[in-house]
Amino acid sequence: MIALIVRRLVQLPLIVGVIYTLTLVLAWAVPGNPLENPEGRKPPESVMAAMKAQYNLDSFPKFYFSYLDSASGLRWARDTMSGRAAEQAEAAREAGLVPRPRPVFDLGPSLKHRDERVAGILAGALPVSVSLGILAILIAVAVGVTAGVVGAVKPNSFADMATLIVALIGISLPSFVIGTLFVLVFGVWLALLPVGGWGTVSQMILPAVTLSLPFAAYIARLTRMGMIDTLNSDYVRTARAKGVAEREVLLRHALKNAFLPVLSYLGPATALAMTGSFVVERVFNVPGLGQHFVDAVQNKDLFLIIGVVLVFSTMLVLLNLAVDVLYRWVDPRIG
Repeated sequence: MIALIVRRLVQLPLIVGVIYTLTLVLAWAVPGNPLENPEGRKPPESVMAAMKAQYNLDSFPKFYFSYLDSASGLRWARDTMSGRAAEQAEAAREAGLVPRPRPVFDLGPSLKHRDERVAGILAGALPVSVSLGILAILIAVAVGVTAGVVGAVKPNSFADMATLIVALIGISLPSFVIGTLFVLVFGVWLALLPVGGWGTVSQMILPAVTLSLPFAAYIARLTRMGMIDTLNSDYVRTARAKGVAEREVLLRHALKNAFLPVLSYLGPATALAMTGSFVVERVFNVPGLGQHFVDAVQNKDLFLIIGVVLVFSTMLVLLNLAVDVLYRWVDPRIG
């Protein structure tokens, strides 16, 4: 177990480094200039040149290594050990300024949000996206496991066929179609729930349910297949022969083993729910990272694009590690 954790933590910077490189190459190749005004007005060429030099936007290698130096924490460690950080703080105090605390992992400034740092934007929007993702996964597990168990207990019944049809619809329809339907039905026609915003329980229901449906459908299929195999196993037949109550057979004996495939799926599913809610956030106007990421891509805000990708890729690796550890704890037979 410890060897697995150490190995994954050693692999983490390598994986994130590859993702950083690919993301920057793709973002750099996108046409456009992040320093231009959205209305099309350009600053003077001298100002443009100075800004490009300030942010290292005049050279891909310079930007690549300078951003990697600050985002990885190497610059902070180097300045701290050399005493340069203390000198800069003292110089600021002598000039009558309040020294701004330097973050260990500096993700840089946003090129479109004036006077805002990427870390500040992430700190404000990330909790919203994470909360939406966690709520969606909880709904998906509750609905998917229940539907899978019902379908496995009564295979080929009406309830089984209904859950399979709903699962097929949930997997096939994209989130923006489901979200639009929910807005029309529950927000416009029935006027039962708000169609935008975030903060109240009523505002969370529609985006969370919309985001949860594809995951619930897949969990239902995994649970159903696992339960059918488990219910036909020898130890379940032995438990029934001993007179164990059917509810205990289902929940204690069958579901525990049938849930293992679902558990292995929850790692990437949770990460995808937290990081892949961009469309849902746009449909329901949720103030999460989806809004900022889409705007950053449209405006070619390199600092914000890379900051979001680095945070999300790190979350994905750590969540997969957590699931692997939990998987081995639930079933010690796994090496």
